[in-house]
Amino acid sequence: MTAPAVKRIAALAPAYGILAGLFLVPIALLFAVSFWSVRSFKLEPGFSLDAYIRTFTVYGSLFVWTLLMAAAVAILCVVIGFIFAYGARFRVGTHGDLFILATMITLFGGYLVKIYSWKAILSSNGILNSLLLGLGLVDQPVGWFIFNRGAVIVALAHFLLPFAILPIYSALRNVPDITLDAARDLGASPWAVLVKVVLPQCRTGLVAAFAICFLSAVGDYVTPMFLGGGSAIMLGQFIVSEFSTRFNWPSGAAMSFSLMGASALVIGAVWLAFIGRRR
Repeated sequence: MTAPAVKRIAALAPAYGILAGLFLVPIALLFAVSFWSVRSFKLEPGFSLDAYIRTFTVYGSLFVWTLLMAAAVAILCVVIGFIFAYGARFRVGTHGDLFILATMITLFGGYLVKIYSWKAILSSNGILNSLLLGLGLVDQPVGWFIFNRGAVIVALAHFLLPFAILPIYSALRNVPDITLDAARDLGASPWAVLVKVVLPQCRTGLVAAFAICFLSAVGDYVTPMFLGGGSAIMLGQFIVSEFSTRFNWPSGAAMSFSLMGASALVIGAVWLAFIGRRR
């Protein structure tokens, strides 16, 4: 091993040590706990698949609904984020950076502030119902605006949208304007330019945006707790209760790693569908 290589390894060793100590080791320990059992609120080391079996037998349908809701949030963020990023990149000229700056400013608002804002908008005595009642469009407050999966998806999409816009806009910045001009000169329609020129060159940004939004939404438990009520529960809420009130760490760990594994499969499938096969 050469001297420069040794210096590079020595320089990176502290960073790798911190990563291992604060991330890899706790995850490995938690993964081991997922095979343990609990008796009289005490952890008993061993090897048992009961926690994983319980995850899929008791929470199987909730597991699937959590993945579907996270996918819906991610798709919604990617679609809206692409439209916004495309407009900022190709439609507003030199003012595109101002639109991105406005997007970043929205990140300064707290997560709970946005949740309570949506609760104030969608509740029975909220802004939306007050507007409908004031216009005479309804006779009484509409109750189905809140405490359902739609409210959770909308609130999560609102919070995660900036995280989708930024990677998509970054990818679109790498699309040369000359390729668009060449396609138009060859007679391509605007739709053909978008589908055959722009989208293939920003696939990585789209997949990155999907991954960020999906992974953030799939593990969320605060939004469904405030806006979902009893009809839009997500798996994260039960994971929290297993670790906190029930003190069933093996079950909570098994649910967490099952969700991580399923999320990895979803992200891998999306990556393979949009990037892997075209390389």
